[in-house]
Amino acid sequence: MKKIYLNLKRFDVPAASGGINRLAPIESWAREIINRTQDALARYDGQAEFTMFFPEAHLLLAKAASNGRIHIGSQGVFRADIGAGGNFGAFTTNLPATAARELGADTALIGHSEERNDKIGAYMLGGGDRGAVNAQLNMEVKAALKAGLKVVYCIGEREDELECWENVLRIQLNIGLMDVDPKRVTIAYEPIWAIGPGKTPPDKAYIQKIARYVNDHTGGVEMVYGGGLKKENAGMLAQIPEISGGLIALTNFGENFGFTPEGYLEIVETYLQQGKEEKNEA
Repeated sequence: MKKIYLNLKRFDVPAASGGINRLAPIESWAREIINRTQDALARYDGQAEFTMFFPEAHLLLAKAASNGRIHIGSQGVFRADIGAGGNFGAFTTNLPATAARELGADTALIGHSEERNDKIGAYMLGGGDRGAVNAQLNMEVKAALKAGLKVVYCIGEREDELECWENVLRIQLNIGLMDVDPKRVTIAYEPIWAIGPGKTPPDKAYIQKIARYVNDHTGGVEMVYGGGLKKENAGMLAQIPEISGGLIALTNFGENFGFTPEGYLEIVETYLQQGKEEKNEA
């Protein structure tokens, strides 16, 4: 079963306010995305599992619109949680895993490169060790799993870490997944050095090398490509048997920069159709 994830970041902000939302008013944005995709995804029942990560404010709306075909995910959770006899809910600005679950999420995205960069920046401002970020993410992973959520844990090397990529990923995996049941975790590999305008994405051989390393090091934890599953690379990624899917974000580049449900469905079709053809040929 393939796994297709969608990280909607803050794509909800209207274009008139500097964002990229041209789909619908912000209050109906999540419902619009679900309604324009879930029926079309029915053709892939039994072939793929779909999860969409929404900003916190849209979780309830997305869950209410979903017929169950699309899993609803949280873009992160806090490292501590609500619990009987413990913290009753004193988490101003933070999203505890139990709250994410009650809002409709069944999966949490943890350690995304944007989250890692934010945490690293905070540590560096205080003169701290940025390596402590992995320990903090481990607490988030454990909190999510304890609350009954599945986890997509992101790893990846920066440009200044290319020569020591294996050591970087080993530390991220060892610390981030310490004392964690790997069966409830999916790894998303983000080549941080290749993300952004004008950057050259990794080729099939490089991604395959990373996937084999992760598979060997974790004893078979599933990995998806988190560096941006796009229409342009979907066919290539579908030919890598060591990965189980991908993480989509933006669907349109250039003049029509942004996200559309139709663009998302095109990426899904390209990836899954190519994968089906590869399987049939084998």
